[in-house]
Formats: sequence, structure tokens, C-alpha cells
Amino acid sequence: MGGNIAIQASEKDYTVYGYDTQGMDQSIKQKGVKELSELEKITSLDEGPRIVFLYVPAGIVVDKVINQLKDILEPGDILVDGGNSYWGDSINRYERLKKAGIHFIDCGTSGGITGARNGACFMAGGEKEAITMIEPILKSLSVEGGYTHTGPPGSGHFVKLVHNGIEFGMLQAIGEGIDLLTHYNQKLDIPEVLSCWRHGSVIRSWLVDLMHEVYKDKNGLDTIPSYVEDTGEVNWLVNDAMNMEVSTPVIAQSVMQLIASRDDENRWAKAIAMMRHGFGQHPFGPDESIAKEREEGRLSMHQEGFTKDEE
Repeated sequence: MGGNIAIQASEKDYTVYGYDTQGMDQSIKQKGVKELSELEKITSLDEGPRIVFLYVPAGIVVDKVINQLKDILEPGDILVDGGNSYWGDSINRYERLKKAGIHFIDCGTSGGITGARNGACFMAGGEKEAITMIEPILKSLSVEGGYTHTGPPGSGHFVKLVHNGIEFGMLQAIGEGIDLLTHYNQKLDIPEVLSCWRHGSVIRSWLVDLMHEVYKDKNGLDTIPSYVEDTGEVNWLVNDAMNMEVSTPVIAQSVMQLIASRDDENRWAKAIAMMRHGFGQHPFGPDESIAKEREEGRLSMHQEGFTKDEE
């Protein structure tokens, strides 16, 4: 994300310097981004205020980099955390940096890698003074309408976290829809269905676009592992919702389903089978007679002559 943001900014005639502990990728340098050999050289580049964008994984590494920069940057400089940090951590970081006279902005960034390269969506939290200084940059690096000042410090990352929770719910719903399509009693042309949904339907979206493209590219689902990995930010949101006493069943369940996908051996299913066998002598594994009963039972309410009064 950070590399593509830097390339986009360079192409829009900003002077951009990049730093990576592993060394900056050659392809980024070829796009006009200049490499810093060490962080300490930041203050020798220009007169302040300097604007530093930070794109690193959420967690302790953010604090490590901030601690380094806190001793390098000067009062009036601006530090923008564009990653997926927890909003509570961002408030604490803002307060720490304010004591040193350094502005801090928590800037949720959406749009994926292609958005970072061609036009992102920014949700920025911070004091108005600092926001005013970086707003022209964020607007120029975003798609039209894809920037908002969300409010005080912490609000940018909170809004982005809610965004990620909504995304999880949408992903789960689309995934379940694809599953239903594959279980129809006749073979459906799923890419054609997805193509149709992309044009004029209520559920048309970038996620449906991506589903269509990848489904065609991979020729279906069979070669895709069911294990779904993530970095855990939406877990924070579910915890926040509990603390706020706000009901978020779709978001919470989408996290549970994601975690369930990682159990290759389906130990939870094995445990359920054990208990069902214990209380009802239900068989372990498939059973043709029970499968038939399940199928016929599902259809019973649709048999000719069945009415509600006969239930």
C-alpha cells in the first residue's frame, strides 16, 4: 500500500522519499520515489513542516517506528498513520506526539493495492490545524469524493474499522450466495450470473466484480483452499461493539465463520458429531437413510395437497 501511494504521489509531482528497513523495491525507485538510506536524514531534506506517511502493519511495530521518528522529527512536523491501527492506540499516539509538538493524524486507507496506485479512499482523524495542511495531498491521491475528515484523533481509524467490519459481512453474504448457486439442482453458469449481477442489480459492487473475475480466472472454486487468513482487525470491532452494547450479529458471525474456515480437520464438527451420537445415537459420518429422510422432510411442505391447516 505504502509503495503504491508513494508512486502515485510521485507521478502527481510531489517530491517523495521512501524508507524501508529491507531496502526500497527497485520498481518503486524507477517510478521517481527517492530512497532514504536512514530515517535520521529526514530532517536534512527540507524545511518543515515535514509530512511523514507511515504504512506498516498494525501493532507494536507502529510504536517502534513512532518512537524512532519522535526523536528525529521537529515540532510542527506531521505524522500520518495510514495503516489499520486500532483507534484507541491512535488516540494514545496522538497524545504522546502532541507533547513533543508533533502532529498526528490517523488515516484509514481503503481501496486495496489498486486504489493506492490509482486513487484511494481516505478517512482522516485529527486536529483541524494538521488536517488543513495535508488535506490537499489526500484529496489529490483519492478518487473523487473519496476523502473525509472524520473528526478528532482516533476517529479516522475507528471509521475504517467499522468499514472493515461491513466488508466482512458483505464478503460472507456473497460467499454464501455463491455456495447456494453451486447447490442448485441443475448446473448454473455462475460466471454469467455474476456478470449479470454486475450490471444494474441492487448488489452490484466491486466485491462482486472481483468475485466474477477470480471465479473465471480459477475456473471455479475447486482449486481454492477453504482456509481464510486475516490480520484480526475486525476482532477489535466485535469487542468494541460488546463494550458499546451495540448489536452487530452479521459482523460478529462473519468473523466466526472466517475462524471456522481455518480448521482443516473440522474438529468442531467432530465434537458435534460425538455429542449427537451420545444423546441420540446419531451415526458418525454419512448415512444414506438419514440423508434420504432429510431430503424428503425438506420437501414435505411442498407436496401437492399440503396446506397449513394440515400441519
